[in-house]
Amino acid sequence: MGVRCLQPRLPPRLPGPARARLRTRHGARGHVVPLPYHHRRPQRRRGTTDMSHPGIPATDPGTLTDDALRALAEQAGRELEDADALDILRWATGTFGDRFCVTSSMEDAVVAHLASRARPGVDVVFLDTGYHFPETIGTRDAVEAVMDVRVLTLTPRQSVAEQDAAYGPKLHDRDPDLCCALRKVAPLAEGLADYRAWATGLRRDESPTRAHTPVVGWDEKRRKVKVSPIARWTQDDVDAYVAEHGVLTNPLLMDGYGSVGCAPCTRRLLAGEDARAGRWAGRAKTECGLHG
Repeated sequence: MGVRCLQPRLPPRLPGPARARLRTRHGARGHVVPLPYHHRRPQRRRGTTDMSHPGIPATDPGTLTDDALRALAEQAGRELEDADALDILRWATGTFGDRFCVTSSMEDAVVAHLASRARPGVDVVFLDTGYHFPETIGTRDAVEAVMDVRVLTLTPRQSVAEQDAAYGPKLHDRDPDLCCALRKVAPLAEGLADYRAWATGLRRDESPTRAHTPVVGWDEKRRKVKVSPIARWTQDDVDAYVAEHGVLTNPLLMDGYGSVGCAPCTRRLLAGEDARAGRWAGRAKTECGLHG
């Protein structure tokens, strides 16, 4: 399975052929320009800048082997463990340039906002699974409208209706791991193909499975550097940053949800539950497969 659509968002999005597409932000409304997958975004100057962190040598990521990238990630993880989140992202954007992106579930836009300060116009990748709450899609649209980022939306090759026809309805109830693999893991793998590093909003305080998240590490599954600049933050830190900078957040966070995913698999929290307890409630499943 792969990506059907990788595009800057312009509502409304009409169904189209199963191929990578770029919808131009400045062209005629609804105009679709088919392009080869690797031409999905404008060319930017590749290479390094002067924003690398002291002690971590600057390098061109395009010249590095996987082993060298892994070593770089491990070194950066040690050197940047106590660094400010913005400095971590300055290192990442300075090291990887346009081969770096932020992924966002549109639960909030904190990491996207931080990354836009480090590199205006940074790519922000969003997975539209077809099962999102309307509030999540609205947050995605608002982020692109008000922030200096380039939102790229990934969709699975199969629509929800096509998946229902192939696997039966409500696959998320019968086999949530397969549903996540089809609608999240596979599209992201292809969507990240041209990047060497990606950033997430993972935090150590979110759940036991995330307690040891490094600020910079090696993503063995995708063979990329994985940056989690707010890994050391608490929910209070997030709230303070949102208040200070007026960062967009998903309205569902004000409506009892601690973590926002696909609508069929997300519920409001009960008293005393950790932030992710509302995801796949009643199942042993705690992660969608993107992070473990």
